[in-house]
Amino acid sequence: MIRALHLTKRFSPTGPAVIDDLSVEIFDGNFISLVGRSGSGKSTLLYLISSLDRKYEGEVFYDQSEITHMPMQELHNLRNRQMGFVFQFHYLINELTALENILLPARKAGLLKEKESTAHELLKTVGLDEKAHRLPNQLSGGEQQRVAIARALIMQPKYLFADEPTGNLDTHNGDAVMNLFARFNQDHKTTIVYVTHDREFAKRASRQIELVDGKIVSDEAH
Repeated sequence: MIRALHLTKRFSPTGPAVIDDLSVEIFDGNFISLVGRSGSGKSTLLYLISSLDRKYEGEVFYDQSEITHMPMQELHNLRNRQMGFVFQFHYLINELTALENILLPARKAGLLKEKESTAHELLKTVGLDEKAHRLPNQLSGGEQQRVAIARALIMQPKYLFADEPTGNLDTHNGDAVMNLFARFNQDHKTTIVYVTHDREFAKRASRQIELVDGKIVSDEAH
């Protein structure tokens, strides 16, 4: 469970609050879309609750652990073993194959051999088992994004955070990404929080949180 308490975020000391005294609870197994107009604070909120931005007022708890002031090594371990991240751009390493990109978090954790079979299973799940040894420039944009998602899932994280994961994809590939999210949420009970501008993709979540001017104005279960 993630608990965010009284979060306030400003990009300058005298600037307006991008996130304004916001509190929210995210329960294990939730499948949440964050929506709102550009500038509403949805991506900022994602970065705060996922620990990628720790410059804020307030507190963020993962179960009983408060991460705002957690030592960096402990936080790195939490991120690498319990969190997965997907962004609008895939951020693959061009010199590594699809399989090698997927295994990067496992390599960092010293679990390369243990996770090789999982990587191959993920490649099959995302429909790329025949392209395991291709480099990113030999894959389409949709395929690269699916590799990025498989990389985010290699450590079988408890939490998956995604910032506009379908933003650069056509409808077909966007649907494929959302289907993958729904499958992992259902099959593995992965807690998923994603930001989207697409109202149709937002409806795929079982819970939708809408932000306006850094505040939650709607929090509805579907």
